[in-house]
Amino acid sequence: MISTKGRYAIRVMLDLAKNDNGNYIPLKDIAERQEISKKYLEIIVKEMVTGGLVKGASGKGGGYKLLRKPEEYTIGEILDLMEITMSSVACLADNGYECPRMEKCETLPMWKEFDDMVHDFFYGRTLKDIM
Repeated sequence: MISTKGRYAIRVMLDLAKNDNGNYIPLKDIAERQEISKKYLEIIVKEMVTGGLVKGASGKGGGYKLLRKPEEYTIGEILDLMEITMSSVACLADNGYECPRMEKCETLPMWKEFDDMVHDFFYGRTLKDIM
């Protein structure tokens, strides 16, 4: 399941793309338009800045803006930054989990195929596509 953090990050990115006028966009404006707590968005955008999705500026005229054009961001990269894992099962997650049945698991190929479809779906869509 995709968390609220991942879903809200996409909404923030869309808001920044739709309201881009060359200036930084104040977080309070994004919070109002998206009807999301400013406090919660502060946590989300901090991760987005650290992850290289957006840049921020403080003070008068401060806020956030995209670093790239909307067509250069995939939904997959946003979700991968914000989610702990996008894997459907623990044995496919990149978290060091070692399943003792992995070599003989008959269902693993199905989960792998599902995860590949999810990956391709989200990496096949850009911010521009969903604007």
